[in-house]
Amino acid sequence: MSNSPVETASHIDTVAALENVIGKTPGAMHLKVIDHLDDGALRWIAASPLMFAGFGSDAGVRITLGGGACGFARGDARELRIPLSSLDDPGLAQPGAAFGSLFLIPGIRETLRINGKVSSADSGEIRIAVEQCYGHCAKALIRSELWSAQPMVDAPGDPAALIATSRFMALATMGMDGRADLSPKGDPAGCMARLDGDTLWFADRPGNKRVDSFRNIIEQPSVAAALLVPGADHVAIVRGKAQLTTDKEKRVLFRVKEKTPLLAIQVEASVIEVRASATLERARLWPAQKETDIDPARLFMGHIKLNKASGIGAALARGSLSVPGVTSLVKKGLEKDYKDNLY
Repeated sequence: MSNSPVETASHIDTVAALENVIGKTPGAMHLKVIDHLDDGALRWIAASPLMFAGFGSDAGVRITLGGGACGFARGDARELRIPLSSLDDPGLAQPGAAFGSLFLIPGIRETLRINGKVSSADSGEIRIAVEQCYGHCAKALIRSELWSAQPMVDAPGDPAALIATSRFMALATMGMDGRADLSPKGDPAGCMARLDGDTLWFADRPGNKRVDSFRNIIEQPSVAAALLVPGADHVAIVRGKAQLTTDKEKRVLFRVKEKTPLLAIQVEASVIEVRASATLERARLWPAQKETDIDPARLFMGHIKLNKASGIGAALARGSLSVPGVTSLVKKGLEKDYKDNLY
């Protein structure tokens, strides 16, 4: 086991303490969430060859990859349907399990998150009752340079070595409300994550401040992570108990561009393994070819218009999106944020 304990005083174990460090989630972030799959989301799924999926139960949370050809998953407004054969670990999909997912499209930096519950897993297909659908900003994929990779045949087989060279991670968590969440993380090699004995460390980076995964860790510390080296078809799977810390000695290990992260995350791992992913072999993601005209900004603005939240602020936000030229302004604002606030 690791001999690198974190001082208790630096632990973050309440939402109030978390917000004192990274700030509160802007109310507008919640307006991006809809409770169904709209036409834009269904187009996204049809163009995606890769999904990370988390499954949660009383035993904790697990993670796997799914995919192959674009459009391997299908759906309608209320239900997502996924072939069992498309999952690396189909046995995780049990009826009643919480479900969190992340759908990626080659060449597109944003991701689509879909959460819900497994309603059935038979006849070769998983059916997910959709509860949440929303887009995630591009920062994780920009930092990881995920889509600029070339195919790699000599990925490290040792867990510590693969984790040290990883640049992308999908983190699965589950809250006390029984909902699972899948969050993307990305960084340059050497700064994504570190393995210290049986303890995995990684850092928080600026994002959309939804911090669902961190709130979940405070409530219920079971986590699962899939780490990959872009271009390779092997992944590292880590499961264990997580804790948030402001310990400076740990945070400075993840310093990038003279900026030290505000939080480090410690996972005392019960499982650490490297495995070949049949999903990545089937999907053939690299070199990435962008083959869709999906406009993430326009799609996510559509979600805000569909959000059912009441109140003056929500009404004003939806109304502002009808102003001529607003799409161009939103895109410029996003690009400036991606440029200025990566770290």
